Amino acid sequence: QEQLKESGGGLVQPGGSLRLSCTASGSISRVNIQAWYRQGPGKQRELVASIYDGGTTNYADSVLGRFTISRDSDKNTVYLQMTDLKPEDTAVYFCAVGPDWGQGTQVTVSS
Repeated sequence: QEQLKESGGGLVQPGGSLRLSCTASGSISRVNIQAWYRQGPGKQRELVASIYDGGTTNYADSVLGRFTISRDSDKNTVYLQMTDLKPEDTAVYFCAVGPDWGQGTQVTVSS
């Protein structure tokens, strides 16, 4: 089982940006999909973005055009660049690499 460590969360004002990182203890290339999920207060966990081998990406409609998922296989790290953040983006963000999950990082968007 891989250990995943998210970082980069925090408090940001509406319209601001954050970049989340998820670093794995082993190779992320061993699986063909990496993803970011989030769980807001009182909400179910939802898929935010995913990236497949070859670079194909998918996004939730609510973040399309504002968030970008990427990865650096040499660093065993998956990123989520978030721009134009909105209060409804407030959530705990989790990364997933194959069947493995991180512990989450809190993102709070508030003025």
